[in-house]
Amino acid sequence: MKSDILHIGPVEIEVTFKAIKNLHLSVHPPKGRVTIASPEFYDLEKIKIYAATKLGWIKREQDKIRRQEREEPKLMITRESHQFLGKRYLLKVIEANRPKLVLKHNTIELYSLPEASLERKQKTLYNWYKKELEGKIGNLISEYTKIMNITDINFGIRKMRTKWGSCNIEKRMLWFNIELAKKPIECAEYIVVHEMVHLLERNHNKNFIILMDKFLPNWRLQKKILNELPL
Repeated sequence: MKSDILHIGPVEIEVTFKAIKNLHLSVHPPKGRVTIASPEFYDLEKIKIYAATKLGWIKREQDKIRRQEREEPKLMITRESHQFLGKRYLLKVIEANRPKLVLKHNTIELYSLPEASLERKQKTLYNWYKKELEGKIGNLISEYTKIMNITDINFGIRKMRTKWGSCNIEKRMLWFNIELAKKPIECAEYIVVHEMVHLLERNHNKNFIILMDKFLPNWRLQKKILNELPL
């Protein structure tokens, strides 16, 4: 896959050439990185002209992302606030011989070794996030494979810097950002449906929108909620 870099004024744009029919411009959180996916037959000058006409929109989207509320760095201490499935919980750190995590009412009980480092505590939390999210997304995929009449799908959870999810159509592999564990389940459902629809329609075209409307009529609302939550 060929790639290139464009500069339009102060804006840097990563261009990738793919076997697609139309240009796709995106501005990604958390820092406002700009990408264009282009058909392989377009030349760079044509893409540059297109990007120049979208410069105002790009800057507005970057400003929106930069103004968006962000989570404070977590210290993994008692009474610190953490999110799970869109709900706020208070962390309670308990010394123990074996690390584990228990959800109890409005509290996340984190059992850790007395000498456990910040990174070790974070790993215990994220291992729990991963396990819980795997279960939730597995249930959603099971539900929507029947609705969409799709078979033979694999999925995984991992940390992702700029995407909530991705779809490898050839390998029929879906990946989901572990940060979705913090968001309302309806937002995770939107990402699941979005990535599964790519197995039916590769591109973000009119047919893709029609399929999204068919399988998840309120997807626009869930997308808006997800994009407005703290990064």
